[in-house]
Amino acid sequence: MSNLPTIGAEDIHIIPQTIEISLIPKTEFDRIWASKIDLFEQLNLIADMCRANTLAGVKRAGSGHLGSSLSAMDIVVWLYYHVMNTVQIGLTDPDRDIYFSSKGHDVPGLYAVLFSLGIIPTDKFLKLRRLGGLDGHPDVGIPGIEANSGSLGMGISKGKGMAWAKRLKGLPSRVFVLTGDGEWQEGQNYEALQTAAHQHIGNLTVIVDNNKVQSDKLVSEIINIGDLEAKFAAFGWQVARCDGHDFAALAQVFEDFANIHDRPKILIADTIKGRGVSFMEHPFALANNGGLYPWHAGAPDDEAFTAAYREVLLRINERLQEAGLEPVTLESVSPEPKTTSTVSDEYVTKAYGEALVEIGAKRKDLVVLDADLAIDCKIREFEAAYPARFVENGIAEQDMVSMAAGIASQGLLPVVNSFASFLAARANEQIYNATTEKRKIIYGCNFAGLIPAGPGRSHQSIRDISLFGALPNMVIVQPGNATETRLMVDYAINQTSESVMIRLAIGPSPRLIALPIDYQCQVGRGAILRDGADAVLFAYGPVMLHEALLSSDILAIRGIRLKVVNMAWLNRVDDEWLMVTVAECPAIYVLDDHAPIGGLGDFLLNALVRLNLLERKSFHKFAIEGLPACGTPAQALDYHRLSGNLLAEDIAKRELPHETAPF
Repeated sequence: MSNLPTIGAEDIHIIPQTIEISLIPKTEFDRIWASKIDLFEQLNLIADMCRANTLAGVKRAGSGHLGSSLSAMDIVVWLYYHVMNTVQIGLTDPDRDIYFSSKGHDVPGLYAVLFSLGIIPTDKFLKLRRLGGLDGHPDVGIPGIEANSGSLGMGISKGKGMAWAKRLKGLPSRVFVLTGDGEWQEGQNYEALQTAAHQHIGNLTVIVDNNKVQSDKLVSEIINIGDLEAKFAAFGWQVARCDGHDFAALAQVFEDFANIHDRPKILIADTIKGRGVSFMEHPFALANNGGLYPWHAGAPDDEAFTAAYREVLLRINERLQEAGLEPVTLESVSPEPKTTSTVSDEYVTKAYGEALVEIGAKRKDLVVLDADLAIDCKIREFEAAYPARFVENGIAEQDMVSMAAGIASQGLLPVVNSFASFLAARANEQIYNATTEKRKIIYGCNFAGLIPAGPGRSHQSIRDISLFGALPNMVIVQPGNATETRLMVDYAINQTSESVMIRLAIGPSPRLIALPIDYQCQVGRGAILRDGADAVLFAYGPVMLHEALLSSDILAIRGIRLKVVNMAWLNRVDDEWLMVTVAECPAIYVLDDHAPIGGLGDFLLNALVRLNLLERKSFHKFAIEGLPACGTPAQALDYHRLSGNLLAEDIAKRELPHETAPF
């Protein structure tokens, strides 16, 4: 049996449904809940039924987070089915109890519980990571979701605010917040611990899903969080600890907590990542995968899914038989319509990691820092090759950047790595401070832009160019293929004294972008990928370059010759090159994988105005307007009208304003 998911942590891939998938319908949950069997046995059954539906949902979506969904499942079922008043009084009643997850990765499991209670309907439940369905991370636009997740560590502060407001309004209801154990590497949690105790927020309860595993390694190996009981008690919280899969133990803790009103409470729930599927459970899964946990994210392949689903279903039916009840009835899930998409086997992130290893052999001053995303950022090879020059900083981007500034002050060259949405915003003050000290730091910003869109807007980074672009002595680049990635890494390390932000798409390139044979890395100069004189379209990164080239192909059929330029330099331009590039084109377009404010479009517009190059020329930006859409890559690109066919349609309307025939 395969021990590996079919896709990486947040890949662009959508694996089509190739086997039959079944769902346990809400009527079956109602039947179990109405039965006369023991409460704890009811809850065990419901939790496993939700596990089965979580597996089905993630498999059908082609991606998602299973490990933490399964570890937190018993806690979430206990709260919704026995502790909170939320279902009984309704989701709009101000006196409802509130639960939300701060870590957010476990949301497929939460969706399964909300589905079992009738809060999320079947048609929506079956649209995990699809446009108009369920976001890959919590979003308040979904019924039952009380808070968005984002960069980790925000949840307790949000929960404290909710609980404080309830107390001010004289409402007796409570707030429950779930955190991950690795999340306790994030500093904001400790600020919240301190203030919640000082403010006597007695209607706030925090639960730590203490499953011992982060993205792919043990918490103790990433950053050991130490004695949590002692830490929490020192802050003045009421602390308890129990087996997070034992309903009797959970019952005792929450009974004790109900009698404490003068301080916030916190439960360390000892859980098992992947609970309920034997080969997904820690520590078995780590032992069988070289010490790395393979089930944090991604969808299981057909063999693994079939084995996991069969195991859970068999356990459910055995328990039902022992209780004298009929086996569960399943409903077959219709497959999604098959879609075709172009996907290559090239990852610019892989080229990035390889370039760091190659240059690291010569540059002994090169130090690489990670924020618990080494596999996604493709820097595990650097860690293996130069362990003394690799720093695992855990989930703490602000600390990581300031540490990098300290490293740089001692004559070394640090390269910090995280997802763009977390690094650019969360640590922006620290990044700015480092620039004021004139420290050279290289920022590897993975997961940049709109795609992949399945994880949702907490991960889609559409403001990082503007945040880095406001800083002095900061070069921003986004390579379009593996070759350009290696050139840009070499430039950042060996050819400039400025700090450099390297923006990287995390998924496989939709197509292999072919650069000109004589292409060189020259500051502020792009590369013409498709020639034309009717209009010019500037784009960057493998995703948007693919759409730009596709639009050029479509427009050529209409007789519009669209020049496509790969402009990897997002805040640098060679004036002479720009003048020559736009000279013969009466229309100038920019395709931004970013919000319309502060991206390449704004930068080039300023340059064009400065050089007086817009006389008798039109200019237009295509960008990600509003909040980014969650869904498949095709759905998200179409939603924002950034797909090649819709770009071509919009450009044709501008270039051929008098034509009335449909595009």
